[in-house]
Amino acid sequence: MITAAIVAAAQRLDAAGMMPSKSGNLSIRVGGGFIVTPAALPYAQMTEADLVRVGLDGAVALGAPHRPSSEWRLHAAVYAARPEVGAVVHTHSPRATALSCARAGIPPFHYMVLLAGGPIRCAEHATFGTETLARNCVAALADRRAVLLANHGVVACGTTLAAALTLALEVENLAGQYLDLLASGLKPVLLKKRELAEAAAQFADYGRAT
Repeated sequence: MITAAIVAAAQRLDAAGMMPSKSGNLSIRVGGGFIVTPAALPYAQMTEADLVRVGLDGAVALGAPHRPSSEWRLHAAVYAARPEVGAVVHTHSPRATALSCARAGIPPFHYMVLLAGGPIRCAEHATFGTETLARNCVAALADRRAVLLANHGVVACGTTLAAALTLALEVENLAGQYLDLLASGLKPVLLKKRELAEAAAQFADYGRAT
């Protein structure tokens, strides 16, 4: 069931330390809108009944138990711009967020950036919950499935919630590897376009692209 999947994914991310202090949010596209996690509710306490249905225009379903996440505009903007996207996961995962605070993206130091469609950009900064942030996110997501939000966190999307969740976890993994490499004093050797194209062909052959 859709609502059960959202709750399970949110609680998994929270338990993994990727949603500190009730931060982050998740949604799944449904009909002409989406179901999103509520604002300011601890994920460990959240149930399916707490989720909020929102239209792409921001209209909240009658009888909603809570306000939708403060980032509902971001979710709505992604769904409006990217019809193939079925789910959006926004985290404040520690190491990817640390990179975002340097306003740095994740370059192609490892072929797993291909899970996001290529090198992961950092969107221009804007205040959380604003239309400007939503626009900046969509712009940085062009031809990608994940983006860092400057001084904020991560957005990952996919055709399914499982795909978006997997990608959010991988972005945090890549951020950690990249920061460890930089901290070691070694200079990252970035993959060339040809090498990335060869890896992308392998992904397609193994059916692992999302």
